Amino acid sequence: MKILAYAEQRDGKFKKVAYEVVHAAHQAASQLGAELAALVVGKDVEGIAPELGAYGTKKVYVVQDDRLHYYSSTAYAKAVAAAVESTGSDILFLPATAMGKDLAARLSAKLGAGLAADCTQLRYDGGEIIATRPVYAGKALVDVRVNSTRKIFTLRPNVFSAGNPAMEKAAVEKVNVPLEDSDFASKVTSISTAKAGRPDLTEADIIISGGRGLGGPENFKMIEELADLLGAGVGASRAAVDAGWRPHEDQVGQTGKTVSPSLYVAVAISGAIQHLAGMSSSKYIVAINKDKEAPIFQVADYGIVGDAFEIVPELTLQLKKALGKE
Repeated sequence: MKILAYAEQRDGKFKKVAYEVVHAAHQAASQLGAELAALVVGKDVEGIAPELGAYGTKKVYVVQDDRLHYYSSTAYAKAVAAAVESTGSDILFLPATAMGKDLAARLSAKLGAGLAADCTQLRYDGGEIIATRPVYAGKALVDVRVNSTRKIFTLRPNVFSAGNPAMEKAAVEKVNVPLEDSDFASKVTSISTAKAGRPDLTEADIIISGGRGLGGPENFKMIEELADLLGAGVGASRAAVDAGWRPHEDQVGQTGKTVSPSLYVAVAISGAIQHLAGMSSSKYIVAINKDKEAPIFQVADYGIVGDAFEIVPELTLQLKKALGKE
């Protein structure tokens, strides 16, 4: 049995979730007695590939092409499928990121592989992987066994540990995948990135989110101040985004980003099921809302019933004192 872990990178740097996927695949290989390798696709990525050895793999396959600098659904799917076939891999692990979700669906069709998507836990029984994943907008969890010969699992970011990196380097082997211009059905000409300074929501360890109860975009300043104090990401409910108070990239929920930070602070967010679907797997949830009947309190580990305009500034003040940042 062979397991292949897809390590996502952007601009020649691995995403945090790449390490989580490789380490989870390493644990699976240990449990199943399988052979493990990782896969990196992109432009000039051979140089970064060896560092994946620190997370449990001894071999990394690389598909390089200058045209793969930007993600292309069709070209990347062809490259990954070719790598799976040429390496004879039986199980493929990918991150449940925007890229990973898109790739997994295409690869499932190309390879005739069963897919367990957005997994939050893996366990092993009789040489098989049993995956736990949320369904019905996060209202329930199901255990899934993939019965096809070839299997694909996507792992929710920030849920699986990357482990303790070892002082190891992986061997690198190039995989030649002949790509034609016709394989690039669409072409990225430029990318506009958000202002640097705060972590990406899908990788943030702490997230402070605001909702419609804040009353207007100007009141997100107190959310940003608290977030910057804690090195946190800033999120928002769909209602706040639809009102034009925050950009869509900040939206957490079923139609936004799915996040799993260690700490999620929901400020003036009622907790509609669509929002809960995007953050209910957070390790600790703190809710601040003046409505004691708000649904958010049903999933919160800690709840504060009160006026956010009084509580958040006071919380920020006390944290500054505790952290010596007055």
